[in-house]
Amino acid sequence: MAAAQHLFHARGYDAVSVADVTAAIGINPPSFYAAFGNKAGLYARVLERYAVTEAIPLPDLLRPDRPVAECLTAVLEEAARRYAANPAAAGCLVLEGTRCDDQEARAAACAFQAAAEDMIRVYIAARYPEEAERLTDFVSTTMAGLSAKARSGLDLDRLLAIARLAGRAIAQELPA
Repeated sequence: MAAAQHLFHARGYDAVSVADVTAAIGINPPSFYAAFGNKAGLYARVLERYAVTEAIPLPDLLRPDRPVAECLTAVLEEAARRYAANPAAAGCLVLEGTRCDDQEARAAACAFQAAAEDMIRVYIAARYPEEAERLTDFVSTTMAGLSAKARSGLDLDRLLAIARLAGRAIAQELPA
């Protein structure tokens, strides 16, 4: 799983072939299809692994005992750190997967993204129900931009600067 995850993260779903995966994990194509069904089936399992091992720990960062803007800024800063941590596989595996050409793989990535957005929305709505939808959209859009910029080579300092600027914007938008 780790080898397949690295391939998908480094190259993107569309650029990875079944031959690439079978060579990387050391199995033949019939064994691959027996184990995963198809490339999208493997990708769905890779996303599950990513969610547990490398995704942003939203439950740890979205704390009810801290200000919402502070926690959302922490989420964005953590996104910047994780997206820049491995230049060979920059960005977010999930967010990058939401734009792949394969409908089944894209749906799997979109489901993970939607779950993260729902968690953020519920967190905001607990204190600012009228702001939850638009702030969730802003955070999600900022995270997608951070992922894209990390993938294009923007360094950690600049990604963190963007995250912090977005955090200040969030703080200004919340009622005092």
